[in-house]
Amino acid sequence: MKILDGKLVSNLILEKITGEVCQLPKKPKLTVIMVGEDPASLVYVRNKQKACEKVGIAWQQINLDAAKTTTDTLINEIKKLNSDKNVNGILVQVPLPKHVYLPEVVKAINPYKDVDGFHAYNLGKTVLSVQFEELVPCTPKGIIRLLEHYDIDVRGMDATIVGHSNIVGKPISAMLLNRGATVTTCHIDTKDLKSHTKNADLIVVAVGKAGLLSADMVKKSAIIIDVGMNKIDGKLVGDCDFEKIAKKASYITPVPGGVGPMTVACLMENTLIAYKKQLNQ
Repeated sequence: MKILDGKLVSNLILEKITGEVCQLPKKPKLTVIMVGEDPASLVYVRNKQKACEKVGIAWQQINLDAAKTTTDTLINEIKKLNSDKNVNGILVQVPLPKHVYLPEVVKAINPYKDVDGFHAYNLGKTVLSVQFEELVPCTPKGIIRLLEHYDIDVRGMDATIVGHSNIVGKPISAMLLNRGATVTTCHIDTKDLKSHTKNADLIVVAVGKAGLLSADMVKKSAIIIDVGMNKIDGKLVGDCDFEKIAKKASYITPVPGGVGPMTVACLMENTLIAYKKQLNQ
């Protein structure tokens, strides 16, 4: 079993970005909008800010009151950033309060500044082919970059994705298909999850339920990508039973230190891509 070390690979990506940013005529700028004070979101946002400081990307954080922010007021804030030529990347931290309608918020972001890769324009391009993948969602992009670093070619593999969110499940399914894998996507209504995972060469689990994937659901030498982030007795764990599955897997991502750092590194990469696209316009 080999650990897919997200800390190591993300640092290599960040070093490369730092080298590129210091050569630019001006710093790219990332603006993050935070609505309310979700504790997990505060941690994620701080990690993003640290990464920006590390690579030399300018950081702006807009904090909005959860009770006072409506879908319209948030969209108005986004429109200001869309027209601000100094802002290259716009990221709205999720989850949003229940009264704010996320699809309309995402739709309002200029697709050329959509560093999260959630806009229909960027998701649509992701589905087309590898050549059209530019501003793709950061977690799926991080998974692909991790597999590439360890020379894991997914062509011909049977891949099972557990979770069908727009943030991870759907885009990683498309990106693996683009690379020649045979993909099965499972979700909450899947009747018999084990029947889909037990013969898979590659499993990506992204549900947010500790212990969802157990060792008896995994074949020997499978590759396991655990996207889950769960707190159990104050400890951060993924969606799979790491200790037992690690004995069977050929490769596995740890939690923490696997997909998480890759997501942040790919956000920095997307911000740089967005900057270059706007420069060329």
